[in-house]
Amino acid sequence: MQAEIFAAMRQSILDGTADQAGDLARKALEQGIAPLDAIDQGFVPGMNQVGEMYAQHKMFLPDMLASAEAMKAAMIVLEPELKRQGGERPTAGTVVLGTAKGDIHEIGKTLVGTLLTAHGFQVHDLGVDVTGERFAAKAREVGADIVGVSALLTTTMGGQRSVIEVLSREGLRPKVKVIVGGAPVTRRWAEEIGADGYGKDALSAVTLVKSLVQK
Repeated sequence: MQAEIFAAMRQSILDGTADQAGDLARKALEQGIAPLDAIDQGFVPGMNQVGEMYAQHKMFLPDMLASAEAMKAAMIVLEPELKRQGGERPTAGTVVLGTAKGDIHEIGKTLVGTLLTAHGFQVHDLGVDVTGERFAAKAREVGADIVGVSALLTTTMGGQRSVIEVLSREGLRPKVKVIVGGAPVTRRWAEEIGADGYGKDALSAVTLVKSLVQK
């Protein structure tokens, strides 16, 4: 019976059906399935499969965003129950994300956050139009391993540099690694501003975060 519900959870993520993912999460709890088992054996394998299919060009960005929303809907149901039971997912690391000051784009950043959460990272998403000072304050507060700064406009890429400058000024570098991403961002730009890495898309950002944390 559990195998069936785990398979249905995986399918809800692949199909990107948020309502169904949420319903399956509630059904699992009603049946006494541990929330951590539902996450790790049901929903996360679905998200991993989505990542593989996206890498093989069998899925596209809108599909991946729908899958991310389905994952989020499941976590909204399961995480409070996990905390209530006194349990926690073992964390792979702590990440603070946001879009640079002056920029209000968030699709890519939100996708990175959802994928990182699926891979066991604790993610603090500051939203859009975030100053270097807010990034630094949050990184200090939560003991971040990684700060990720997105910029979708060439005019806001300078905000990525200023985040690194503020983190350095406040003595948080090099303990806190910084990664950058967004449509106009390049590896050369990342090197120029002293970032620790650059993710050209959501999947490569997750791989980058994993490798930086393991170092």
